[in-house]
Amino acid sequence: MEVTILMPCLNEADTLEACIQKAWRGLKAAGADGEVLVADNGSTDPSVQIAERCGARVVHVAEKGYGNALMAGIESSKGQFVIMGDADDSYDFQEIPCFVEKLRAGADLVQGCRLPAGGGTVKCGAMPFLHRWWGNPMFSLLARVWFGAPIHDVYCGLRGFRKDFQQALQQRCTGMEFATEMIIKASLRRAKIEEVPITLHPDGRKAHAPHLKTFRDGWRTLRFFLMCSPKWVFLLPGFLLVFLGIFATSLALPNVTIGPATFDAHTLLFGSLALIVGYQAIVFAIMTKSFAVSEGFMPQDSKLLGFFRVATLERGLVLGGGALLFGMGLLAAAVMQWAQVGFGPLDYSYTMRWVIPGATLVALGFQTILFSFLISMMGINRN
Repeated sequence: MEVTILMPCLNEADTLEACIQKAWRGLKAAGADGEVLVADNGSTDPSVQIAERCGARVVHVAEKGYGNALMAGIESSKGQFVIMGDADDSYDFQEIPCFVEKLRAGADLVQGCRLPAGGGTVKCGAMPFLHRWWGNPMFSLLARVWFGAPIHDVYCGLRGFRKDFQQALQQRCTGMEFATEMIIKASLRRAKIEEVPITLHPDGRKAHAPHLKTFRDGWRTLRFFLMCSPKWVFLLPGFLLVFLGIFATSLALPNVTIGPATFDAHTLLFGSLALIVGYQAIVFAIMTKSFAVSEGFMPQDSKLLGFFRVATLERGLVLGGGALLFGMGLLAAAVMQWAQVGFGPLDYSYTMRWVIPGATLVALGFQTILFSFLISMMGINRN
């Protein structure tokens, strides 16, 4: 069988029949041998009976969630290609010949685009204002910039893909972020992704509101984006903070004066804060990337493997221990200065040039030791 048209379903009796009939017509127009498959997620209305009456095959999915329904449907599909779309009659399944054509030409993933930026059309009342002008364009832009996804509508639910390709992605998200997970993973693996402009029609359901919850599902999408993009969220900001910290320290230690500005102990303290926070952000980026790779959310990265080969436990302990000891030496020197004045008042502008770098090195050294042990445990299967 060449094509499976897959529809996740949860109480879609209002619109399911129209969607299935359009899907059959779409298959005929594409000249494809195919099936219509409904992944029912526990409907309590006549959706299952409607699907069977219209000639669709039904797979029952007990685990709740948009992603769960789709993953079970894909697993049960018989087609070489799978074209998925919501059963709310907002997508016209008679447009599927365009998807089939690109899949036959070798595309791994064919993404529909409802937004004018990608040539699509949104009918009046078909998409909420916040989704159309803020949420969808913002997440689509992030997908292009952070992951190199060649798409303009990351949330479009009408898309087609090779079944074997999707299964190789090892998707995990069980909710609405399933759709964006597919785009991100495909982009990171440099898959062949095509985009097809489509028309979005108003939701035809009357019995209940849309399943998508704007802020809940928006946050879940953003959370997944952040986990899959440690470079942009943590690594680059971390390096920037470390650079600013070193720059501030280089001005404050020699007590540089530029015009009316004097860079003294207060600048040194700000520089220390930037160094510690920046270092923590870099460490967190490495840990996040390692977790995402080990859990299958991101593909293996040669740079990460190279880092694990260089950043051994022993080297981390030497580096962290050296920073820790040097910092403790600076702090000891500050205590000796205090002792020389009979533990009385100190010239803080001078003394803090020993205390702040000392405390910073102790903190960074201790963090490096802990980080080295953690990275060693996370990378134990790579040895």
